[in-house]
Amino acid sequence: MDFKVVSTCADARAGVLRTGHGEITTPVFMPVGTQGAVKAVSPRDLREIGVDIILGNTYHLYLRPGTGILSAGGGLHRFAGWERPILTDSGGFQVYSLTKLRKVDQEGVTFQSHLDGSSHRFTPESVIRTQRVIGSDIMMVLDECPPFPCDERYASESNHRTMDWAARCLAEYRSGAGLYGHEQAIFGIAQGATYPRIRERSVQELVGMGFNGYAIGGLAVGEPATSMYEMVEVCVRHIPRGSPRYLMGVGTPANLLEAVERGVDMFDCVLPTRNGRNAMAFTRNGPLTLTNARHANDFTPLDDECGCYTCRNFTRAYIRHLFMAREILGLTLATIHNLWFYRWLMESARERILDGSFGAWKTGLLSAITATKR
Repeated sequence: MDFKVVSTCADARAGVLRTGHGEITTPVFMPVGTQGAVKAVSPRDLREIGVDIILGNTYHLYLRPGTGILSAGGGLHRFAGWERPILTDSGGFQVYSLTKLRKVDQEGVTFQSHLDGSSHRFTPESVIRTQRVIGSDIMMVLDECPPFPCDERYASESNHRTMDWAARCLAEYRSGAGLYGHEQAIFGIAQGATYPRIRERSVQELVGMGFNGYAIGGLAVGEPATSMYEMVEVCVRHIPRGSPRYLMGVGTPANLLEAVERGVDMFDCVLPTRNGRNAMAFTRNGPLTLTNARHANDFTPLDDECGCYTCRNFTRAYIRHLFMAREILGLTLATIHNLWFYRWLMESARERILDGSFGAWKTGLLSAITATKR
């Protein structure tokens, strides 16, 4: 993996990330394909939207279809019909979210499957081995995501465990090689809840280990947005300029723009796909609730300036009809539009970084895209 910053505008960065499955321009939003598929859309849809990279999840893919089938299928790229880059989360957040179904210790985590209640064990080493079988271009270390709120002592102990796991993940990664003819990169994950000193120490320890890139985890879990941005600033300050910076699980269009302004390069979140399936569309003039009666006789596109397949071919009235009639096509069309919007947002941010106008553009756009739902 190779990453290069090609331009900056204050702290905002435009870069190029090269992997064995292609080149990614940053800032970039990665649609979430938890189980090897982005919900409601096909790989062909994603290619037409212009998606460079998708995200899969180690926890879910480990449980279903399992490493045996993934190995026999030639890895996730081939199995899922997706020839472009893939990043896999380690599953740490999913295990964290199980709460009553898992037990964390210094060596790893024991958890019950949410599918059938069966018992399983993740260690830093086993998570890297599983991601080798998946064959993702970028692997993530196993980490512990502390809840919000938590006290400083717990956050510190949790981060200490995450650092130990990161070192073990890196050792396992360095002891092996990719299984499908392409190299895999590995990112460390900084934790520390909303405590600046712990966050700072977390990033510094990870950088000392020498990862290919660095992620900021454990945010967007209930803390105020101002705290999120503060922690992003603390972390970014200590991540080397030449390394990609990834803010995990974030977020709204406003969140993305604020983080880009602070120097973040990569994002993922279920928001555009989940909201699309629930009849909410993002537009340049604020979000639309597609089931609202006001759209029943509205024969305009979701967004007059949008170039997505949905807006080129269908009206608000038709899409509302699909949701009211519970037709699956409605979920697909809304998801296509939202993913296009997120791609447009990141591409536009990149263009404005390149021409030096990002700050003014971001301020003007935020007032429009955060308008009241219609």
